[in-house]
Amino acid sequence: MSSSTNDKVISRHILFISHLSIVYSVYSIVLGDADFDYLAAEHETMLVKFYAPWCGHCKKLAPDFETAATRLKGTVPLAKVDCTASPDTCGRFGVTGYPTLKIFRNGEDASSYDGPRSADGIVHFMKKQAGPNSVTLRREADLEAFVNHFDASVVGFFSGPDSGQLAEFLKAASVMREHFRFAHTIDMTLGLKHGVDTERVLLFRPPRLSSKFEESVLRFTETITTHTLRRFIRDNIFGMCPHLTNENRDKLKGQDLLTAYYDLDYLQNPKGTNYWRNRVMKVGSQFASQGLSFAVANRKDFVDELEEEFGLGASDGGDLPFVTIRTQQGFKYTMREEFTRDGKSLERFLEDYFAGRLKRYIKSEPIPEKNKGPVKVVVAESFEEIVNEPEKDVLIEFYAPWCGHCKSLEPKYKELAEQLYSDPNIVIAKMDATANDVPQGFDVQGFPTIYFAQAGKKDQPKRYEGAHEVKDFIKYLKRESSHVPVVSRVKEDL
Repeated sequence: MSSSTNDKVISRHILFISHLSIVYSVYSIVLGDADFDYLAAEHETMLVKFYAPWCGHCKKLAPDFETAATRLKGTVPLAKVDCTASPDTCGRFGVTGYPTLKIFRNGEDASSYDGPRSADGIVHFMKKQAGPNSVTLRREADLEAFVNHFDASVVGFFSGPDSGQLAEFLKAASVMREHFRFAHTIDMTLGLKHGVDTERVLLFRPPRLSSKFEESVLRFTETITTHTLRRFIRDNIFGMCPHLTNENRDKLKGQDLLTAYYDLDYLQNPKGTNYWRNRVMKVGSQFASQGLSFAVANRKDFVDELEEEFGLGASDGGDLPFVTIRTQQGFKYTMREEFTRDGKSLERFLEDYFAGRLKRYIKSEPIPEKNKGPVKVVVAESFEEIVNEPEKDVLIEFYAPWCGHCKSLEPKYKELAEQLYSDPNIVIAKMDATANDVPQGFDVQGFPTIYFAQAGKKDQPKRYEGAHEVKDFIKYLKRESSHVPVVSRVKEDL
């Protein structure tokens, strides 16, 4: 090989090493069409983010993703693929939206990532992905160490490596490992302490949540299948009064839920934390059969939500728990009486709730003293009176004061209202959805969102999907209204 050829080879090697140093200059690994397959295959487990540089949601996720990558260094690698620069890779894995997160195992697409997208949530979720689907326990010390964890543990005790139930257990663990912790042993003597004398699966609730009001260890008694085990875990994992977090909130909030928010800290003050939890459980056990679930939460983790949804400022409430109830229908209630240490105030609150004596909490601006303009101003407290007036057709815009599209719509919406002002059967209205609770049945995810509530059909509001010109609104109302609209100033193009 000539000297010039050697120089070129060395130069290429230097460039390649330099490229790698750039690629790994942040803790998330940069992958592309040229190197995805061989680099991904080097890792047993890897979380990959497929993104586009112009994507707003991607930009929002980026800091949390990099923080998680830093904290997970040496445990689970995090990688990212720019789909504008590497379209082939993104196309192969069916990426159609951004950001898309997928879990890869030994270079193979194992599953979509459906966990939290905060740094803490990603770290917590991906730590569960490292290692085997189910941890093998060989000694009693292994069992004690495994169940002595912040989260619940599912442990199977089996008679030997050829057990059919062990095979089913491992199959179930491979499917559910993203959500739960699994371990198993083929030494049946490890289960004697817990009354296990035949092949059995036990659910160990976290020691920090141990309470005299419920069992800490539950026995699964059915034949093991993925379906039966998933149902058992789902029905029992949280217990009577779980610790509500940003990571499990979606699973817990799909039910009628009472939550006590206070200075909860299981790491630094587990005894003080359980002091209030035990009082919630003591009172809650009296109402356990009435369809209401219970939880405790760290107030600091939900500061924004408590202020937004319940009007509680960061400095309000003092050291005592702040108690709320949120139903599946979206109804909200707050305990206004101070939480007493004997639990009697909570007991009275629950008695009033089940007796239907509580007034719902509604976030609302004050009802305007004057509301004679062409566009009626609606607040949460006046929504029923104006929008659900049974004899009137109502077109209502849900807006945000900072929304540019809402500001552009405002003069056209006002003109529409002026043209229909003399019609006694139609109301053109608007509501600030950032300062008022949006009622059930109106799905407001962006601004402006416009709905039409027809006379006689107030339980069936329709989302307006048309253009935002005056003529388009009038055409829509002519088609949908219960009465022919009286238009006082019709433009020529109508």
